[in-house]
Amino acid sequence: MVSRKARSTAACLAVFMLAVIILVGCGAKSGGQASTDADGSAPGASAEMPDEADSVPAPAEPEEGQLPDEDEGSEDNGEGQPAEAGDASADQTPADTSAQEDENRIIIPEINIEKRPIPDNEALAFVKDMKAGWNLGNTFDAVDVTGLTNKLDYEKAWVGVKTTEAVAIAVKNAGFNTIRIPVSWHNHVSGDDYKIDEDWLNRVQEVVDYAVKHDMYIIINIHHDMGKEYIYTSKEYLEQSEKYVKSIWSQVAERFKDYDHHLIFESLNEPRMVGHSNEWWLDLKKQDCRDAVECLNELNQVFVDTVRSSGGNNKDRYLMVPGYAASYAGALADGFRIPDDTADNRIIVSVHAYTPYNFALEAGSVSTFDIGKQSSTSEIDYFMTELYSKFVSKGIPVVIGEFGARNKNNNLQDRVNFTAYYIASASARGITCIWWDNHSFIGDGELFGLLDRRYYRWRYPEIVEAIMKYAQ
Repeated sequence: MVSRKARSTAACLAVFMLAVIILVGCGAKSGGQASTDADGSAPGASAEMPDEADSVPAPAEPEEGQLPDEDEGSEDNGEGQPAEAGDASADQTPADTSAQEDENRIIIPEINIEKRPIPDNEALAFVKDMKAGWNLGNTFDAVDVTGLTNKLDYEKAWVGVKTTEAVAIAVKNAGFNTIRIPVSWHNHVSGDDYKIDEDWLNRVQEVVDYAVKHDMYIIINIHHDMGKEYIYTSKEYLEQSEKYVKSIWSQVAERFKDYDHHLIFESLNEPRMVGHSNEWWLDLKKQDCRDAVECLNELNQVFVDTVRSSGGNNKDRYLMVPGYAASYAGALADGFRIPDDTADNRIIVSVHAYTPYNFALEAGSVSTFDIGKQSSTSEIDYFMTELYSKFVSKGIPVVIGEFGARNKNNNLQDRVNFTAYYIASASARGITCIWWDNHSFIGDGELFGLLDRRYYRWRYPEIVEAIMKYAQ
């Protein structure tokens, strides 16, 4: 039989040993290196973001204008659980770890594309200084929002967060020199004269000022206002469309007329015949399509005339105009015209090109991009050469206002290959490109998200690196 004293001594020893084990365990945890997702996601960053037709309640917002500490919070281990020290296999040697890291490492490819002669003029120098851009997508362009009584909440309806100055800081610090801010106006107008709600215009101006403060170029436009009630590129609806374009741009131009030339106006986003069999592509054998091109020419002219007549710095501000649907085919189409302008060489051709479509935009299709194969690169080579020949070589600047490649089953290396080749091709021809970031990261939608706006962290820094390596 064991004595009371012995039992007491044993108990003390047991408590002591337990304390040692706990302390050792804590020390190992705090000293360990947490693992991360392949995309470098932050905690909670994998929460699904909506496509354009969806809305979600806004999460808790970081304090406006502040960037969180880079080391704040734990990283995700790719299984929805915080990573613990010791997640790596205990029997994995340093050599094994190094080999695995080399295998998973994303490479920015070396690309050499012969630079084309670029005319020496102020407009092309201006576009070159824009360098590379980023879209504040699915934000001020949000429409078809239900259940929101405060229209200012539309800003958060599709992405879940309010835009802060920290977004502009993060974009600038990453090396981008341009922010495009798509804006839909029709949800925020009233009366037959389409009077813009003052609080909406004030909020747009506030975000523009974030970028102005950090010495960036800014593009604002008319975005999801396409339809027979507002803008529709047909003769039947031309008068209505001209009235709307003139009204919106009169108000916007007046508000921003004293801003310097870092602010750029873009007439329309992807103007087209919504719901038409040729909504997204032109067939110039059809009268409807030929009429659509001519109607768009007239709408672009109304835009230019309206802005120029508003005075201030608008008299010679740089203005962007698209062809039909903002496609490169629309810009290259017979019949598309650069508007007449009282300012000398202040018109920029606006193009959107998710090209090649089967890789960059089409769901469930090609997920690989090989810079050594024409099947991957030929369409990029074609349309950029055509844009260069028709516009840039003649001194007319071109900006690709939207481009990108959606995530397809974590094909990050292929997306990096695409981005590097795309930007290198554009820069060689004097064209500036702006990535479409819709803040969408997971699911089966159009996953173009780069910047997690809740944590101000780049989910795919390798894509950003590829952009910066080859941006003009």
